[in-house]
Amino acid sequence: MKVYDVSEIRNVGVIGHGAAGKTSLASALLFDAGAVSRLGKVEQGNTVTDYDDEEIHRKVSISSSLCFFEWNRRKINLIDTPGYGTFIASAKGALRVADAAVTVVCGVSGVEVQTEKAWSFAEEFGLPRILFINKLDRDRASHSRTLESIQSRFGRAAVPIQIPIGSEKEFQGVINLLEMKALIWEKDESGKFQLGPVPKELEDEAKSAREKLVEMVAETDEKLMENFFEGGDLADADLRSGLSAAVKAGKIFPVLCGSALLNIGSQPLMDVFVDLLPSPADRGEAKGTDPKTHQETARKPIPEEPYSALVFKTIADPFSGRITLFRVYSGIIKSDSSVNNVTRGTTERLGALSLMQGKELIHVPEVKAGDIVAIPKLKETHTGDTLADKAHPILYAPVVFPEPSISFAIEPKSRGDEEKISSALHRLADEDPTIKVSRDPRTHEMLISGAGELHVEVAVAKMKKKFGVEAILHPPKVPYLETIKAKSEGHGRHKKQTGGHGQFADCKIRMEPLARGAGFEFVDEIFGGSIPQNFRPAVEKGVQESRLRGYLAGFPVVDFRVILYDGAYHTVDSSEIAFKIAGNLAFKAAMEHARPTLLEPIMHVSVETPEEYMGDIMGDLNSRRGRVQGMESQGHSQTIRAQVPMSEMLAYSNTLKSITGGRGGYHMEISHYEEVPAPIQTKIIAEHKPHKTEGEEGT
Repeated sequence: MKVYDVSEIRNVGVIGHGAAGKTSLASALLFDAGAVSRLGKVEQGNTVTDYDDEEIHRKVSISSSLCFFEWNRRKINLIDTPGYGTFIASAKGALRVADAAVTVVCGVSGVEVQTEKAWSFAEEFGLPRILFINKLDRDRASHSRTLESIQSRFGRAAVPIQIPIGSEKEFQGVINLLEMKALIWEKDESGKFQLGPVPKELEDEAKSAREKLVEMVAETDEKLMENFFEGGDLADADLRSGLSAAVKAGKIFPVLCGSALLNIGSQPLMDVFVDLLPSPADRGEAKGTDPKTHQETARKPIPEEPYSALVFKTIADPFSGRITLFRVYSGIIKSDSSVNNVTRGTTERLGALSLMQGKELIHVPEVKAGDIVAIPKLKETHTGDTLADKAHPILYAPVVFPEPSISFAIEPKSRGDEEKISSALHRLADEDPTIKVSRDPRTHEMLISGAGELHVEVAVAKMKKKFGVEAILHPPKVPYLETIKAKSEGHGRHKKQTGGHGQFADCKIRMEPLARGAGFEFVDEIFGGSIPQNFRPAVEKGVQESRLRGYLAGFPVVDFRVILYDGAYHTVDSSEIAFKIAGNLAFKAAMEHARPTLLEPIMHVSVETPEEYMGDIMGDLNSRRGRVQGMESQGHSQTIRAQVPMSEMLAYSNTLKSITGGRGGYHMEISHYEEVPAPIQTKIIAEHKPHKTEGEEGT
């Protein structure tokens, strides 16, 4: 396999809303470049980039995947990314290592919610962008309407360099506005086309579109503007060089068009990849941090520099183990060598380096700066880690993924699979950084958290297919707490005579509330020997065990102080276990008069929504006992900040999706605990009484 120099490489992310045709476009590009022998179809489950069982079954991209092809002696690394909101965070990780992005827009639907989201990711990384209007062969497809939606969202810098010939079923090709030539494709999906003059009926439209293109290019450069004012046009060479510079600088976003399913428009798109999009060398130095000095440092994208790379994706493969994908930013990395993991301070031994063609690994002896490569079976390296020369370390900023918005309790279907499920879940979380696995210390449930219900369901389905572990999902338990509102006293006396040594312990405690968040305090105020020193910790232990089992509904009691102030003992019959039982009894006696109450977790909630849904969102939050704290504008969207009880947010993702048509998103984290309103408290206690009884019987 040929090793490419940095100037010969193009790293392009394919982004856009779900069902816009990104995977179909990747298939057409691979086929027309000769990288594969047949045109893959999503419906047939044989595309190169949607190879996961769940992707084939659901017919949607679930995670980013890598493929490559050669066109005009240039290597194009293409990263096909998901477009549905549940999985779109994967696109952000992919764009971190891309040098440009092609945004695929459906010619029927126009710009959709996740088109804007993916565009914002590319904007965040400062990537040059082009657009491809797809599906122009479909019923109700409209190039003009789609272009209007593109320009209303992304500005007039999104300018066509092609216009279509025909529409819907009559769509047959495009007019290249740079050369003013018509390209007419065969309708047999072969990708073959004929070059010819612009059809007479489209001459005026093509001339007008070219004039707009020339004006936009001229506006991006003073010298070109002078030439334009002098001659009223630009020479072809000036137009091409000016367009290339403007695209690389992010001043112009060329718009192309076609039909991936009919294999129309692929070759001109690949020409644009080569001619207009930047190589890694054009993108300049990769900036990072020196881990020793914490100062900013950089690496030039040349083979002569010390090697450095960023891990952007991990694949959990049941056969090959972990497959690690990374982008090389500087230097050369060779197969069967050792690399330094700067993030973790470890050394990794590499096996054979491979290029990824979907799921297929193609071995290469080395990779140079700018390329993207895979390596199986690294032990310590994870997504977001930096690999760099030990003598010249650098840390690249990893992608910050959004926090999960929904959690489910998960348990193995078979009782013997506890260890297997934990291992499988952590491997999946390694593969998908937006999946989080944790254990709730209060409810003792294992939790799996993700971007939505479908996200979690897909993770569980993957776990079954990849690792043979079946699991059951439950809504998580709300970690309520209990506390007290009044001072009280309790007397615990344990006396038992069974023949021989008996059991005797007597203790008196005072109980008083503490500030919210203070936890639990035990104070020993015994003076003299009413209870010997060695038995007093047993009283505390009895109180501790009882408070953790709860009093009202089986939830831990917090934010109170227990003061041990008196008691009695027997020189023969007293023991630690007797005083532990006495402490337990004293706690229960004191709780009867301490006005116990329930506390619930209150969440900090941030909801992002288009402006038109603000009223509905705020009304819904209020109906969930939420308190809106404020709002802030972010472009065409609003962020609403509120505090809402956790119990009211367990199924919020589906409600938000319904209200906003999938255009909203939210994040929440725990803020503090508050007392549960009395009517709701009565209901919760009634629901949990059986659990309380079971807990007591088991002690």
